[in-house]
Amino acid sequence: MNNPDIISRTTDFVKQQLKNAEGGHDWFHVQRVYNNAVAIAKNEKADMLVVKLGALLHDIADSKFHNGDESVGPQKARTFLEKENVTGATIDHVVKIIENISFKGSYTEKSFRSRELDIVQDADRLDAIGATGIARAFNYGGFKNRELYNPDIPPRKYRTKEEYKNNKAPTINHFYEKLLLLKDKMNTQTGRKIAEDRHRYMENFLEQFYGEWEGTR
Repeated sequence: MNNPDIISRTTDFVKQQLKNAEGGHDWFHVQRVYNNAVAIAKNEKADMLVVKLGALLHDIADSKFHNGDESVGPQKARTFLEKENVTGATIDHVVKIIENISFKGSYTEKSFRSRELDIVQDADRLDAIGATGIARAFNYGGFKNRELYNPDIPPRKYRTKEEYKNNKAPTINHFYEKLLLLKDKMNTQTGRKIAEDRHRYMENFLEQFYGEWEGTR
């Protein structure tokens, strides 16, 4: 049976696991995704427990901080939920969400689909765009010691998940290689509506950035 306090216990577990995480992938990122997911789910027919657990555990061990190992996160989540005596069906669903949520997964054909995955994925993608998305992009770029912008390195279109994962392009390129693409990848009506505003904000930011770069603003 599912523990009635599972959400609060999962929250405590995630906070502990991410206490030393990079700023764009820390507890506050998870909290924003959780809030986004709950808000979106109110307008959708979905299993709210799966949505909440999926949102809380979606970044429990991001592969880019574990030498690219994509199995760490799902396994950590499964081990925790099993200890909490969560039902097998719920655990399997949450693990599938973690395995399939990432943007880099868009370079391969989806092997799993569910309304709950759609909701958590939209919630995660919303946190990658708009003002928060801009802040997270430059925070991560600084963490990886990447250039802000280099006119001699144009954005690329990646053909495979491996190419995308291994790129070391300037942060501005990330807007064209991921962030500006997310609006059209939203799964839910609520997600699409929110994404429209955040997308425009990023376009305005880039216009201002280039003007300042060229000294015309």
